[in-house]
Amino acid sequence: MKKYEQFLSCAVVASVSLAMAGTANAAAPTLTATTILTQLDNPWDMAFTQDGAMFFTEKCRGLSVRLPSGVVNKLVGMKDSTGYAETMPDLFCDGQAGMNGVAVDPDFANNKFVYVYSASSKSTPQTNRVLRLKVNADFTQMSDRNDIVENIPYKTGPSDHPFGASGAHNGGRIRFSPGDGFLYVTTGDTHNGVVPQSPTKLGGKVLRIDRDGNPAPGNAAPPGFDSRVFTYGHRNPQGIAFRPGTNQPFAAENGPWHSDEVTALVNGGNAGWDPRPNTAGRGDCPDAYCGYSPNQMEAMEPKKRAAFMPMTDTKIYPKAMKPAWNNESLSQGMSSGVFLSGKQWKDWNGRMVVSYMGIGIHGTPVGHRLDLLDISKNGLTAKRTVMPLPMPPGRFRSVVQGVDGNLYVASDQGEIYQVKPN
Repeated sequence: MKKYEQFLSCAVVASVSLAMAGTANAAAPTLTATTILTQLDNPWDMAFTQDGAMFFTEKCRGLSVRLPSGVVNKLVGMKDSTGYAETMPDLFCDGQAGMNGVAVDPDFANNKFVYVYSASSKSTPQTNRVLRLKVNADFTQMSDRNDIVENIPYKTGPSDHPFGASGAHNGGRIRFSPGDGFLYVTTGDTHNGVVPQSPTKLGGKVLRIDRDGNPAPGNAAPPGFDSRVFTYGHRNPQGIAFRPGTNQPFAAENGPWHSDEVTALVNGGNAGWDPRPNTAGRGDCPDAYCGYSPNQMEAMEPKKRAAFMPMTDTKIYPKAMKPAWNNESLSQGMSSGVFLSGKQWKDWNGRMVVSYMGIGIHGTPVGHRLDLLDISKNGLTAKRTVMPLPMPPGRFRSVVQGVDGNLYVASDQGEIYQVKPN
């Protein structure tokens, strides 16, 4: 299909979807898209400096920076990568794991710190780590590596589950809160039933730490929990964003054949995911993980599956944090999220954009799209609008608002787009 035909097809699909969503708004902006980078290898995340430099990760290659001039410098390569200023052979790529999230220090102008989340073989077994690095004045080299978190679980081998290869359910988004200045780290459950509710295993959690990896003062997880834990009981959160005005964090999380969720996070809260066998009336499950039960790969109505293995189990955990949005009970690979901020976004100002990687299961619709969520003040409900795409649909991995006020979107197909409101 020619690019022009792709664009027309995309526009028609987006327009139809928007009409079906029932929340189209005459004061919504008109969008245009510019491809600023292409032919990348699974771009996973982006982070901007105040001067407009964009650090970005490629899952199986490493960390680079795009300068405001458009020049790209390849900074830190992973094992077997070439062309980078430095290669770190302990960093590796496997399945969903690799070099995932990237964040820029709030005091970057003074300390030049950049943070990445990556799988590493420094430990046995391998783990995910959060690395703090320092970039030089002309953005050509990194130095002063400091592994500020070393023990985030990584799935070391395959298991008898859908998407059951090693590296699965790896989490990996990292973001600084503009409110408290701490770094929030999302981690996945690694297809391990005991991990999400475990007080000591860091998988299935959102961590809140300072720039040295120490627990943020005031973290309120239950007694006995690792003091770095901010919330727990998560499945595979790949998005975290902070609401303008209140700075309350919201997690975006993909579901198990059902119920992608966006949830307002409460300090010390339980997200209610508990895939242990012999729990909540369930018996044994393949490889001691009930996350896809019942029927594993077999077709089943999503709502019936959700009743058996809920994303947020309020029967076991009545005080669990309740989602604002569950994607109409569908699982379509929800990934990243960001709140739009600024008058240029018109009626979308303050809404949360969530991206999807487009998974269709047993005939359910594939979600290659971006959603706009108008979340209630109490964070418990949301109204969805489907964003009309000014670029072809794809597996949208990351959404970030740049310092220029525009939206930047990375796709697994290898592009990073600048989406500008008019």
